[in-house]
This record gives sequence, C-alpha cells and structure tokens, in this order.
Amino acid sequence: MFSRNNFSVWSILKKCIGLELSKITMPIVFNEPLSFLQRITEYMEHTYLLNKACSYTDPLLRMQSVAAFAVSAVASQWERTGKPFNPLLGETYELRREDLGFRLISEQVSHHPPVSAFHAEGLNKDFIFHGSIYPKLKFWGKSVEAEPRGTITLELLKHKDVYTWTNPTCCVHNVIIGKLWIEQYGVVEIINHSTGDKCVLNFKPCGLFGKELHRVEGYIQDKK
Repeated sequence: MFSRNNFSVWSILKKCIGLELSKITMPIVFNEPLSFLQRITEYMEHTYLLNKACSYTDPLLRMQSVAAFAVSAVASQWERTGKPFNPLLGETYELRREDLGFRLISEQVSHHPPVSAFHAEGLNKDFIFHGSIYPKLKFWGKSVEAEPRGTITLELLKHKDVYTWTNPTCCVHNVIIGKLWIEQYGVVEIINHSTGDKCVLNFKPCGLFGKELHRVEGYIQDKK
C-alpha cells in the first residue's frame, strides 16, 4: 500500500460531493493490489460454518450458523481502507480450495453500473452460494459510503433450504484528513424461504463516542 500522508485527495473529491463515484477515476493511492472479483472470494473464508449448518437437523440451529457466516463475510473489511480495483468487463477469477472444501468463480458482468457475479459450491455437493453485487459508492465530504446492492443466495442442498440476504452498508471515514477508519451499519435480514424462518441482524452505527463500533445485535424468528 502507498502512504497517503503527502497526497491531496481533496482536489479530486471536492467535485464529487453527493455523486455516484463509479464514474469518477479515483487516484491509485486509494487502491489495494486486488481486483473486486478477488475480494469476493473472501466471503468463503469461514466455509466451516456452512459445513456446520449442513450437519444440523434443527432449522433454527442451521439459521444460527448461516447468520454467523453472513457476518463473517464482512469481517475482513474492518481494517481494510484500500479500495479494490474495478474488474474489466468479462474478467473472471477462479479459486478452488481443497482444504476448505469449495470452488468459486466470479465474473464482471456489467461495466456501468459495475456488477460482479459469483457462484461457489461445496466440493461435497452440500451447498451452493451465489449472487451479484453492485457496490454503489457515494462521497459525503469526509467519508465514502458503499452500499452493496444485490441479493446473495445460499442453498443447503441436503435440507433443501434456500436463504437470501443483502450485505450491510460500509463507510470509510476521514478520507480527506486524519486516520482512515471503517464502520458498517444497517439491518441485514436473512430469510429461509423453505421454512419461513427469519434472522434480523442490526449492524449498529458507531455513535458519538464509538462505543457501538463493530457491534451486531440480532434475533431469529420461526415462521410462527
């Protein structure tokens, strides 16, 4: 990563307040040496939670593991202030991990707006995990907000469960001056369309003194 201490971002960003950032060329100093298609594979870091979910007969225990997996997918972003590179249209990335028991392919399927699609499956044919992500970026003066539009779907094949959810909003603060830091906030609703169970996760805004930073609260309801 480059040092951004002697770099003036303001000259570029002052024209962008309130605008959608995907059409603006950002300075390379903001980027980390990864494509967004590679970043998507980090969703699979805690695949063991999916294996755990598959092993339960109780659908509410399965929902617990799926909810933990949904939270773990965004955990790697907490200290990550670099922006991944935008993939080229038609670019793909493939990853196969025998040790974690999955294979994944991702592809850039649209350029404007930038949409990335991915499809992963367990090597034991126990789950399929797929979706598309359209990160809508906005600049608000001191911060850049990324709203990850697009639905994520998980299928646990043995139990015929189908879950869907959307990731929380991510915000990078102090992009002009000071130490960069990230918060995630918003309500994530995970629905099991097969059983009617639902999990609601509230990613809390950090608040005035940062007490709520990286805090997630939630509950699980069955269809009754």
